[in-house]
Amino acid sequence: MTPTVASLQRHPLKSHGREALSLVALTRGEGLPWDRRWAVAHDAAKIVEGEWSPCQNFSRGSKAPNLMAVNARLDEATATLTLSHPDRPDLAFRPDEAADVARFLDWVRPLCPADRAQPARIYGVDGRGMTDTDYPSVSLISLASNRALGEHLGVALSPLRWRGNIWLEGLRPWEERDWIGRRLRLGTAVLEIVEPKERCLATTANPATGRRDADTLQALRAIHGDQDFGLYAKVIESGSVSVGDRAELLA
Repeated sequence: MTPTVASLQRHPLKSHGREALSLVALTRGEGLPWDRRWAVAHDAAKIVEGEWSPCQNFSRGSKAPNLMAVNARLDEATATLTLSHPDRPDLAFRPDEAADVARFLDWVRPLCPADRAQPARIYGVDGRGMTDTDYPSVSLISLASNRALGEHLGVALSPLRWRGNIWLEGLRPWEERDWIGRRLRLGTAVLEIVEPKERCLATTANPATGRRDADTLQALRAIHGDQDFGLYAKVIESGSVSVGDRAELLA
């Protein structure tokens, strides 16, 4: 089977929902457009204003599994984000508007454990998403590896657990673990595979319910001796990527 792009996903508000796309335009040295454009800083955050900040400063699914069940839809023209969750009414707001941020904080607090740091504000940096890496990255996952892990656990795992940007179909299970340092052509863009993505407790939560129901981390350790699933990549040649495009591993 020829490897192809099975799905494209972005996460406009880090750890607070995902949105499926049919086409993305990737730019050299940048992440996926609008991906993790904003993040929710908690009340214990230590952020250097105007700079990228690591994930421990933000509300996220590893500490608040209910957040894994959030879905998102972004209107790029107005920078309006609509969030949905099975336990909350839909919310449309503009993350760059102070009054709207206050409404969002009221909406999201019931989804966060009371004994954890509480969401305090929305943070962003112009021209840079709050990716989990300190460089602008795009993340990839293999659907074959996702199925293999599910078979090990004896359950069907939704790929949404992994919060990836690009889902690849047609690979052998786990073959992507040997791609570090190699280049991958997707559509007319070329990516350089930089490093594996180490996983956290967020992936143990069901993205339909927000409840922890599968020990993905123990399963990864049992199979590979680590908690890696998926890859981080840099865009080294600009181009467009569509669902259905061929994925070609280069030298």
